[in-house]
Amino acid sequence: MPWGWMRRAVAPVVEPLLSVQGLVVSWRAADGQAHRVVDGVSFDLAPGETLGIAGESGSGKSTIARALLGHMRAGSVVEAGAVRLGGRDLVALPAAALAQLRGREVAMVPQNPLSSLTFHLRAGAQVEEVLRHRAGLGRVAARQRALELLAEMGLPEPERLAQRYPHQLSGGQRQRVVLACALACDPALLVLDEPTTALDKTTEAQVLDLIRRLRRARRGAMVIVTHDLNVVAGICDRVLVMQHGKAVEAGPVGRVFAAPREAYTRLLLGAALRMEGGAAPQAAPGAPLLDAEALGFRYARPSPLLRRPAGGPPTLADVSFTLRRGEVLGVIGESGSGKTTLGSLVSGLIAPDSGALRFDGDALAGRAADRSVAQRRRIQMVFQDPLSSLNPRRRVGEQVIRPLRLFHGLDRRRAAARAALLFEELGLEAGLLERFPRQLSGGQQQRVAIARAFAAEPDLLVCDEITSALDASVQAQLLDQLAAMQRRAGTALLLITHDLSVVWRMAGRVLVMQAGRILEQGETARVFRAPAHPYTAGLLAAATRATRVAEPLPATT
Repeated sequence: MPWGWMRRAVAPVVEPLLSVQGLVVSWRAADGQAHRVVDGVSFDLAPGETLGIAGESGSGKSTIARALLGHMRAGSVVEAGAVRLGGRDLVALPAAALAQLRGREVAMVPQNPLSSLTFHLRAGAQVEEVLRHRAGLGRVAARQRALELLAEMGLPEPERLAQRYPHQLSGGQRQRVVLACALACDPALLVLDEPTTALDKTTEAQVLDLIRRLRRARRGAMVIVTHDLNVVAGICDRVLVMQHGKAVEAGPVGRVFAAPREAYTRLLLGAALRMEGGAAPQAAPGAPLLDAEALGFRYARPSPLLRRPAGGPPTLADVSFTLRRGEVLGVIGESGSGKTTLGSLVSGLIAPDSGALRFDGDALAGRAADRSVAQRRRIQMVFQDPLSSLNPRRRVGEQVIRPLRLFHGLDRRRAAARAALLFEELGLEAGLLERFPRQLSGGQQQRVAIARAFAAEPDLLVCDEITSALDASVQAQLLDQLAAMQRRAGTALLLITHDLSVVWRMAGRVLVMQAGRILEQGETARVFRAPAHPYTAGLLAAATRATRVAEPLPATT
């Protein structure tokens, strides 16, 4: 036999950094029945490659993301398959070995940043903790590196923000703190579960640009779980489309997006909300319901010279507006502009330092505890992070039934029937009433929170990023359902969002906020088509850029 063939050049075989083979994950319901949430999913990921996992809420995306770190939701179990990182099967590794891998070789940016941050530790201390215990840095070096990481995440004034607690940060700021923690040890695999969910469009562009730069600078792999196909198009090499726990389509992003083979993929690509279609709603002509006059608020910060906290820069300053009965008023602005703080003042979670609120002609106390029972029922809030607002120890059905019994005096049977009807109106199966919050997807948790708020039959509903956890196809459906419920009940909505297309679809008027102040307000159609302030024009330009499907980056070599 001739041996010359052995001298031929052979292309080197690149071993995958991550290999998922035949993964099956099930959870067991209260009736003892096992339900598959991931059904036979397989894929490989090479060093330097980025995979996007897309699909509707509840399709199994986040379950796969957790499995890549060896995490399982309570009641879930891996029935079959393997998750190999660098040749080691994470499914078979003991807990102590998994703990050593997490943070160093594989790290995660979760969907709900508030639930992953320790509420009683300052933001900077949480990044320092990762650097000291995982990277082995000393106290001084860890503090310096933590500030550098926070600055790299695009956070303004990192020294000041490092001293804040998680509840004193906006949703976008929390997400970037979590991203800093995940990147602290430069892991080989970074798993991002809805990394831009809580970010406005301008901040989203900054974070995505950061992720692109990280791709170019390192050989590590990334898995990005998202319902935003524009994120997949702009960042990922390949895409895996999930539906009902199965991978229905996979391949290079350019090929899949240009010529999708499956009807479900085509549905996802065509479902994104855009401002080009239709017209914004007309402003409501109703009588005033809520009047805000010169509201001001600032978070306290510690002072090295005073025992009591010193006042920090104002989070809100001289904010005045009127919300009419049955009106939908949008509030937009960058992360950290004061949108969520404004919603918290209206709902009574915090009291203003200055200014006044009037509700239906009566003075409204700053804190909810000082308001009447009727006022607390009539003003409800849906939070940005639904999991943090739901009781993890109670089934979601119980949490919707409770306000029905508390505020309306319904017996248990009638309250349960009304809860099931609210679930149906929001596209949730009645069987989900028996689940615990962590057994639901992020989008399902958000809809449970909306059902609980409407159970009180409020006159005013404060909605803080209500669609942030939803994929595009479910988002459009939910907004239609919410609009129908709002019109039927005559409920006024204070709609806080970074998604300008949601405001265009829902709100007759809009407030534009920056650095705690209202820069512009008026009818949505007028403000969006002819913005009077350059900042508003910049927000609209960023939103337009975000709707264009970009060419995927070339793979890192």
